[in-house]
Amino acid sequence: MTWSNWAGTAKATPQRVHRPRSTAEIAEVVAGVAEAGHRVRALGSGHSFTAIAAADSDALDLTAWTGIERADLETQQVTVRSGTTLRTLNAALDALGLAMTNLGDIDAQTIAGAISTGTHGTGARFGGISTQIVALELVLADGSVVRCSADERPELFHAARVGLGALGVISTVTLQCEPSFVLSAQERPEPLEQVLEGFDDNAANNDHFEFYWFPYGSKALVKRNNRLPLHAERKPLSRLRQFVDYELTENVAFGGLCRLGRAVPKLVRPLGAFASQVSSPREYSDLSHRVFVTHRGVRFVESEYAVPRESVLDVLAELRGVVPRLKDPVAFPVEVRVAAADDIWLSTANGRDSAYIAIHQFLGMPYREYFSAFENLVGQVGGRPHWGKMHDLDASVLRTRYPHFDDFLRIRKECDPAGTFTNTYLDRVLGSV
Repeated sequence: MTWSNWAGTAKATPQRVHRPRSTAEIAEVVAGVAEAGHRVRALGSGHSFTAIAAADSDALDLTAWTGIERADLETQQVTVRSGTTLRTLNAALDALGLAMTNLGDIDAQTIAGAISTGTHGTGARFGGISTQIVALELVLADGSVVRCSADERPELFHAARVGLGALGVISTVTLQCEPSFVLSAQERPEPLEQVLEGFDDNAANNDHFEFYWFPYGSKALVKRNNRLPLHAERKPLSRLRQFVDYELTENVAFGGLCRLGRAVPKLVRPLGAFASQVSSPREYSDLSHRVFVTHRGVRFVESEYAVPRESVLDVLAELRGVVPRLKDPVAFPVEVRVAAADDIWLSTANGRDSAYIAIHQFLGMPYREYFSAFENLVGQVGGRPHWGKMHDLDASVLRTRYPHFDDFLRIRKECDPAGTFTNTYLDRVLGSV
């Protein structure tokens, strides 16, 4: 088979593809690959923009290893198989009267892929998805199956919650869930200067806050989501409004503007200014996962960095100065989110409250000058790249950005001494085993 990720930025042709249906079968595959001196990677759903999942030797397709394995309704802890997508998991939790505390806006990823790359949502009091993990089961390079938690193999737990697939193959994930809840959503365009001036207040006074800045436009699309109890009245958007606002406006029409700009680059700036003005305000409420998640039908490339919360406005000011000077115009908005500090070794929010700045470009349009300029800006404040999104950093630089980088490498050496789980991307960001 030929494997490609969602954006087409990474491709691979594995020599063998294994489709295990149990932890025992995963262990058998891994042990056989290691004994043969080959390498193996789990494919996930291919939603990372980097080559983190690329496998040239052996690949693990976990699409037959899905579903909830155990659910304890008293503790609200749920153990899920690693190949389960977030979309499937959200539906299964909903049926149990449970929900995840925080989510990003994409649900196509597998649970193992999402946590391995540090996927996050937004909220100044909330961490990324990995902070909701209470235990992991992994298959190590020798085929052994181990469990880790805060109390059992705690160093492995600190490392594996954002493990890049470098420590072993995750077989199950145990999540701390909570009772289902409703989110009220307020989405509307606002003057960019007003949004920046009120950034700290908005982050502090809303459970989940983010905004999209459209380059060349004077407005930002602001999203404020706040938690309500399950018994609160739900006021979802009508199917017609959902279709018009999300499918027609944000996918069909916006995709058309992007294709027009790609064909005639001089139109990108006026089209971007137009796009910042046409978003319509909307308010609604529904079960949390239905509000967190948004369908993205327009394909793009993306780079995202976490910066210290106190640095975000300075970085955005510099980025606003850079964009008009680029040789090639930018067709996609910049997304800004926040997250609480955590203690996970390779989490982008390790040890510091963070803001996330994600830049995008429409697929097929030039992006390298833009992404390089952005990387230089965030590097000045110790920015940490999202592990599943595009960046050019290597282990020598990343070691200076993560206090526990060498601790992670030590655990990696213990779990995978021969480099069974490595690939070209991991060789760059972690160094050779």
